[in-house]
Amino acid sequence: MEITRIGVVGAGQMGAGIAQVAAACGLEVMLNDVSEELIQRGIAGIGKRLDKAVSKGKLDEATAESTKVRIFPALGLESLAKTQFIIEAATEREAIKIDIFSKLNAVAPPEVIFASNTSSISITRMGAVTGRPERFIGMHFMNPVPVMKLVEIISGLATSTDTIDATVALAERMGKTCTRSRDFPGFIVNRILMPMINEAVFALHEGVGSPEDIDNGMKLGTNQPMGPLALADLIGLDTCLAIMEVLYKGFADSKYRPCPLLRQYVDAGWLGRKSGRGFYDYRD
Repeated sequence: MEITRIGVVGAGQMGAGIAQVAAACGLEVMLNDVSEELIQRGIAGIGKRLDKAVSKGKLDEATAESTKVRIFPALGLESLAKTQFIIEAATEREAIKIDIFSKLNAVAPPEVIFASNTSSISITRMGAVTGRPERFIGMHFMNPVPVMKLVEIISGLATSTDTIDATVALAERMGKTCTRSRDFPGFIVNRILMPMINEAVFALHEGVGSPEDIDNGMKLGTNQPMGPLALADLIGLDTCLAIMEVLYKGFADSKYRPCPLLRQYVDAGWLGRKSGRGFYDYRD
């Protein structure tokens, strides 16, 4: 199956990033969200990023403009019915994702592949409720999507070889490098990354060091480009908490217990960069 048009559900940071890299490689993209305002905000953000790349000499203007015109607003999931591949990039909540895929299954032809950008939730379980488990797969992009080269490909128990091959080919067309993961909580990347972030929050919670000391220790001591607390702010503390809860529930192991301070920050609405405040203050 030749893929020429894809749908992206969710016009936030991840969904807009996926739409941008897909359009940049020549695909038509139908960008969906729950309101026209959110879709247009996502499209505007893509335009800003492309214009900034042009101003810095990283991208020529013709390429930027051709990328922009391949992204179309799509209000209503039924507007994605004429795509060949649909990537869901909604909030990291299983119930929300299952609801989206259940509705998509009713409007999309049976040959359309469904992919979830989930960073931790079971592909097998979500695939089972879609009605097309053999054409359901995990396609976990890294944040920020236009910059990060990795896509984690996760097969569910019933995912077909054809679906895997088509998904890998699509990711590679977008200029990404793929890793393959079995369907376990957190897959590979977040099973390793999130406990490190959670432990950094515990170190802060217990007064071992300040956010700056913890982050500088990991940056300068282990050669990481960004400290774990700053990275958590970039990812979103609500997303970090959701992933830790998936790990904790999925493995029933206390080593994955979310730090109480992480939960408290989320309860306070201190979600990181997107809210203006997390472990660091971004309001200025």
